[in-house]
Amino acid sequence: MAENSPETLFSANTPDRLELLRTFVRIVEAGSLSAAATQLNTTQPTISRRLKTLEQAFGVRLLHRSTHHLRLSEAGERCYAGAKQFLTQWDVFASDLTGVDREPEGLLRIIAPHAFGQDVLVAPLTEFMQLHPRVTIEWLLHDDRSIRDFIAEGIDCAIQVGEVLDPAMVRIRLAEIPRILIGAPALFASRPLPAHPDDLKTLPWLALQTFYRNQITLRHVTGQPQIQLPLTPVFSTDSLYALRSAAVKGLGIGIGSSWLMNQDIKEGRLLRLLPEWEAEPLPVYLVYPYAKYYPAKLRLFIELMRDKIPAIIRSATC
Repeated sequence: MAENSPETLFSANTPDRLELLRTFVRIVEAGSLSAAATQLNTTQPTISRRLKTLEQAFGVRLLHRSTHHLRLSEAGERCYAGAKQFLTQWDVFASDLTGVDREPEGLLRIIAPHAFGQDVLVAPLTEFMQLHPRVTIEWLLHDDRSIRDFIAEGIDCAIQVGEVLDPAMVRIRLAEIPRILIGAPALFASRPLPAHPDDLKTLPWLALQTFYRNQITLRHVTGQPQIQLPLTPVFSTDSLYALRSAAVKGLGIGIGSSWLMNQDIKEGRLLRLLPEWEAEPLPVYLVYPYAKYYPAKLRLFIELMRDKIPAIIRSATC
């Protein structure tokens, strides 16, 4: 047997072939050895050793590396395409062989909105982790809906508030979040409460940049024509929690998710203004990339979220 044959190099003293191929695919999709190491929860030297072992086994250079860039060689292009196909087929085979009852394991990386992910979504997430203790979760909170490259970021799925426009993503609509007008009682100590949307034009406004900045459209609950209001905010933020705090302090009026504002309204810290008027509700989606095969941990997470989130949101927004 040749000294540098794959059979010799893939020995008991080296990582198994699947691990080497998975590492190579992760390097390519993450864009760097350091990013791949982070996503695989290991060190950059370990990733470098695995890549070197794979290149030695095949006797070809798979990646051209510079200080800031990685570029696939011609052989690397073929290896990446083949490894992706092989690993997908292997996962399907392993799943079929071991059966659907096999306990899922491994890491799930999930993006969720900041406020929603800190509050409402923690309950179904906890239930999922209790049901599947061998799955670990990386719960990444982002309100920036411009995150699109799931593969490069190593993201398995996202829970997104607001419309999903990327055709490359599977999107499952879970529920809608009502949005209401709110303001602090102190703000109206020396002025009357608004009776019509036109009365809002002279009030100081708080803007939630993720969803509205310089204008807002209100609709009547009975279906009357919509009214579009131009805004000149005195305070803008990308945080729903910061908007709520600013409103409670009396800095201005704003529009926020009812699930977060309802308790402050019940306890008198906020008033619901013009209750017969509201902003368009925000859709809640579960989003993930198209693929031929989804691991059990992701499939089960999707199933639980589809089952639990609608009821949780209905309860929180009542």
